[in-house]
Amino acid sequence: MKKKNRKRGRAKKTLGIAALALALLLVLVVGGFAVWALNPYPAQPGALREAVRTPGVEVTAADDAVVVASTHAPPEAGVVFYPGARVAPEAYAAPWARIAADSAVRVVILRMPLNLAVFDTDRADRAIADHGGGVDTWYVGGHSLGGAMAASHLGGRTDDTVAGLVLWGSYATEGAGLAGRDDLAVLSVTGSRDGLSDPATVEENRANLPPDAHTREIQGMNHAQFGAYGAQRGDDPADIGDAEAHRRLAAATSGFLDR
Repeated sequence: MKKKNRKRGRAKKTLGIAALALALLLVLVVGGFAVWALNPYPAQPGALREAVRTPGVEVTAADDAVVVASTHAPPEAGVVFYPGARVAPEAYAAPWARIAADSAVRVVILRMPLNLAVFDTDRADRAIADHGGGVDTWYVGGHSLGGAMAASHLGGRTDDTVAGLVLWGSYATEGAGLAGRDDLAVLSVTGSRDGLSDPATVEENRANLPPDAHTREIQGMNHAQFGAYGAQRGDDPADIGDAEAHRRLAAATSGFLDR
């Protein structure tokens, strides 16, 4: 009997140690993920300063978003923009400031939970309600994972609140359900040197967009140049500078929004 009790005691102790080890491992995994997610790619200081100083453009930081808006003319269109995974919203102020300088637009670049749009795919609804004053025509868009989540958001609704979708270095999945939609204007901009959302992958998923979607490939542009946050692991080297990439991106996007 004593031997059985000792064996049971050892078994309980072993199970207790295993449970403690598993709990510690879970804490480390969760903690590691939180540290990873909560340390996003920051905006390059120089690019952010340039965006703030752009004539005819106002850049403001709110608790829920960074807002880039035209001041040379009342905004005629609005864009709710979902950042790429682990990219700070300020990192997109530079390219959007160029667009706002040319087009009468208000852009709401969202702050996402843990810097990942996958945790709040329907955030655009609140953003339009909170920042939509005076703007009747709205688009939803995003970069990389943010673009895919924006597409998923639109696929789950059929009302006329949003006029279209803007994808930068991104694509819609089949599950988004956009292929048969004829009520959305869609722009998809890719970079020929994008090493993360490479042109071949974007083309493979082209059928997941409406047939009349506008597509544009910018030669020499890589994935990180859709924002201004420096080099990104897994990306290919760009063949053009950031300023030229943003100029071409602005031309493609402004042309679409001004249609």
